[in-house]
Amino acid sequence: FGCLVAGRLVQTDAQRIASDKFVFTLPDYEHVNHVVVFMLGTSPFPAGMGGAVYFCLPDPSAGQVWQLLGFITNEKPSAIFKISGLNAGEGGAHPFGMMEAPQVSSVAQVGVSVESLDLLAQQTPVSNAHVSTVDSFTLFTQKMLESLYNFTSSFALTQAQMTPNPSEMYVPASSILKWYENFQRRMVQNPNFWKT
Repeated sequence: FGCLVAGRLVQTDAQRIASDKFVFTLPDYEHVNHVVVFMLGTSPFPAGMGGAVYFCLPDPSAGQVWQLLGFITNEKPSAIFKISGLNAGEGGAHPFGMMEAPQVSSVAQVGVSVESLDLLAQQTPVSNAHVSTVDSFTLFTQKMLESLYNFTSSFALTQAQMTPNPSEMYVPASSILKWYENFQRRMVQNPNFWKT
């Protein structure tokens, strides 16, 4: 498993606390809005299994309180969860028992528990985790395309504004827009088209 924190910290070294339970620590979680949990692609879940994703805020008065954020599976290998706005002390049943938690007030935890798909389907995540239905790669690609188009558009000139410069090459903005639309269409049809 891997855990990406707000686009700035990638962790792939989860602590294994049981044969079917893994935990990531999130230092400085107060400045984090979203967490992406993803499979590394090195080994799939066993048939009929998936990973329930939990979040634990430090709360010295309540002890460990884990909140179910959602899940990942072989068919849905990544998910984005909003953790800003989650409250300490609000949680429910969880599979992590009373494992030893870091005693640092600015360290939270993300846990992945391997469970049956039937059990995952019966669980209800906390309502304000707002699981994104778009996988993280597709979301990244869309944001990258928008960024490229916006960046190149900021340099747009009309033909009347252009001054001849033999060492400069110009690309029509319409060709960038056409590339953007084609790439987006192909991503919708097959998110892995770029691998071929």
